[in-house]
Order: sequence, then C-alpha cells, then structure tokens
Amino acid sequence: MKAVIFEQFGQAPQLREVRDPSPSPLGVVIKVEATGLCRSDWHGWMGHDPDIRLPHVPGHELAGTVLAVGKHVTSWRPGQRVTVPFVGGCGRCFECNSGNHQVCENQFQPGFTAWGSFAEYVAVDFADTNLVELPDMLDFATAASLGCRFVTSFRAVVDQAKVKPGEWVAVHGCGGIGLSAIMIAAAMGANVVAIDITAEKLEFARTFGAVATINGGAGTNVIEAVRDVTKGGAHVSLDALGHPSTCFNSIACLRRRGRHVQIGLMLGDHAHPPIPMDKVIAHELEIYGSHGMQAFRYKALMNMLETGRLEPQKLIGRRIRLDQAPDALMAMDRFEGTGIDVITSF
Repeated sequence: MKAVIFEQFGQAPQLREVRDPSPSPLGVVIKVEATGLCRSDWHGWMGHDPDIRLPHVPGHELAGTVLAVGKHVTSWRPGQRVTVPFVGGCGRCFECNSGNHQVCENQFQPGFTAWGSFAEYVAVDFADTNLVELPDMLDFATAASLGCRFVTSFRAVVDQAKVKPGEWVAVHGCGGIGLSAIMIAAAMGANVVAIDITAEKLEFARTFGAVATINGGAGTNVIEAVRDVTKGGAHVSLDALGHPSTCFNSIACLRRRGRHVQIGLMLGDHAHPPIPMDKVIAHELEIYGSHGMQAFRYKALMNMLETGRLEPQKLIGRRIRLDQAPDALMAMDRFEGTGIDVITSF
C-alpha cells in the first residue's frame, strides 16, 4: 500500500510503498477513505510522543470501510462504514469497565502506539470496543473531521465542563479544536468568547457561534478583556491551543468557581506550564483535561449532527491528496489558514 512514513523525528516524511496491514485477532483493517491532519500528528512527527517507534506512519483522524476482520471480532463485517476514536480502549481494564475508555490503561492509538491512517489501509485493534458505525447521511470527509479535535472538544464542553445555557465560555485559540469547541458550546446555548491573535480566524469564529471576539496580539491583556466582556469572568474556559500562555490565561480569566478544560496538548517544553494556583485555591476553580471520547458517546454527537445542531463539515478547509500530506504536516506549526486539511484522495 501507499503510505506517508518518516524514519527520523523532524525529518521530511516520504510517500512510499509499504506492507499491507493484517488484522489482529481482536482488530480490523480499514480501507481509509478520508483522514484529517491534526497538530497532534505534528507533535508526533517532532518526537514529542514517547509511544512512537520509528519508522512510523502518522494519522489518527480517519473514516473508511472495514476491509478485513480478526477471528475474534463479533460486531463488525467487511463493507461497513466506520470511524474510530483516536484513543481506543482495550475493553478489559478498570477504566474501560468503568466506561472511561478514553483513559484506558492499555490504550491503542492509531498514528501513535501503532501505524496510522496516512495510508491506503490502517489496522485498528479492539474493534468491538471502539469502532463507530457511520450513519448514511455522514460523508467520509466529515466523519474524519470529527477525529480527535471535534470529539475531544465535545467531551470537553458537554461531559467535562458540563456547559449550561446562558453561561459564558471563553475559547483560547481558533484552530480546528477551538472552532469545534465554539460550535459545540454555542449549540449548548452558551455565550462564547473567541480569543486568537489572527483577525481572519476571529471572524471565522463568529460564523461558528462566537458572540464576542478578542484579539490577543501584542499589548492585549487577555485576562482583563475576558473579564470585561463577560462582566466578571468566564464560567468555563478552554485552552484549545496548548501553550503556557493560553493555559495560564484560560485559568486566570475564570470567575469564582469557574471550570477550566485543557484540550490543546501540552508536550515537549510546554508539558509543565505555570498556573495561577493562588486563584485555583481562593476561588475554588476546577481544572479538567479532555483526552478523546469513548465510542459509545458518539451516539449523542451523531444525534446532534443528524438534527443539524452541529455542522462539523464547516470545519473542512482543504481536501488534499496523500502525496500532499508531508508538506501539509510539516507546515502545521505555522497555524496558517482557517479550517482543517483532510486527505480524501489516495
């Protein structure tokens, strides 16, 4: 099969012919019909993820058709249209048995713990626990765009922060994760404030439901600006970028007893950022993470897609070929453009 592969961290990936995957006894092989490009893939390529073993094929936001099924798989058959959470649970550990597959002790992550979906085919383990069947109305590119950023944002807004109608929600960073969070929070009835340093992205954020925007460029006190717009601070604040400054601002802009959710990855030199712990204590702030979403929770998300309350297809920017993926991956640290790139031609 054709796949994008790199042999050293930080060196240009190459499009090559590599071996076709085979399903494990509990897994399946999926013919990839679409796969998104995510900054998590960039972090992996840079060597920020300790689970990656070289050589490596990245890619974890995927949708496609089941091609082959392992001998112990009972719920899936060739030809079914599926997607999969970027964090797959083993289905057997304590966390999986408690319904928290997204923090499985033995988790499977295509594109990180195993070769990923920047390829014609991808093997996915623990299929009975993790695969999600796609409704007929959902095309492959949109399904792939759900990937990690949309479902992680859904869990952050709905399950972790438990956003309520009328609350003020601040979203720091208007890339794919941030725009997803803005759309979901707006659909939940919240008043969303979008923060970014690019005017184009802030204007785009308004089309996703933001009622106010703040340009956090040079000279802007983001914390005070959020407090001013929200008349006292956000009830919920999300760091959708993953940077020490946005993490700090997100916590510091909360009103008393507010909730912060960290969605953007904090890896490499950013793994241990300073936070305003004095405010966390004095104002009884709550701090959460959001690390993917369980397969069984996709039902609630799919219901909102089918009724039109959520429109993740608006997130899609460029549709590109597999041979364009290496350049697109290497450019992700420049945060250029709006929307997300999806590979739709292999």
